[in-house]
Amino acid sequence: MIIELDNISRIYINNDSGIKRKVLTGISLSINKGDALSIVGPSGSGKSTLLNIIGTLDMPSSGIVKFNGNKINNFTEDQLADIRNQEIGFIFQSHHLLPQLNLLENILLPTLPIKEKSKKKYATERALSLLESIGLADKIHQLPGQLSGGECQRTAVVRALINEPKLILADEPTGSLDEDSAHRIGELLSNINKEQNVALVVVTHSVILADRIGNKYNLMEGNIIK
Repeated sequence: MIIELDNISRIYINNDSGIKRKVLTGISLSINKGDALSIVGPSGSGKSTLLNIIGTLDMPSSGIVKFNGNKINNFTEDQLADIRNQEIGFIFQSHHLLPQLNLLENILLPTLPIKEKSKKKYATERALSLLESIGLADKIHQLPGQLSGGECQRTAVVRALINEPKLILADEPTGSLDEDSAHRIGELLSNINKEQNVALVVVTHSVILADRIGNKYNLMEGNIIK
């Protein structure tokens, strides 16, 4: 089991008024290797909050989070950063590519902490192979501003895969794309899940994307319903 959420809740408190807003309530969820699931729900329902907790970017107000069987609620930020860098790949609605770096340099950003030359060489070879698989091998020296939105998002998917994560988390990955580009991203994510056995969690407003991913969970009033 990669991630296990046990009865988690998330409450935000307004510092000025002291008013509490409960976003998530008593959610339990398990994600195993190779799983694929989508999370849908209305705006403000807590989808991104839930994804951030799964990705260790946020911690619940109550409940237990386990990663690879280890309770991580009290992990240090350095320990959590290692998990995020080595075990999880993140994809967001905006690709977040650095405009001053070319495609290959953007993809290799998560590998910067690596010191061993052999591992750096392997990372570069992996990046080139992944770019070849998505049809962008001829554009590795181009800057993000020279590419379409769909090409940038495909590059962001490759960046998320570069450290061979066990889990991919995608937050509205097709939200800013045209229909054709959205279809290609959905197909790419689905193929990665099936062919590389990488667990995949997608938060989306798109019914088409959610149906493509497979197991669909609805998040409403702080609870998830399958």
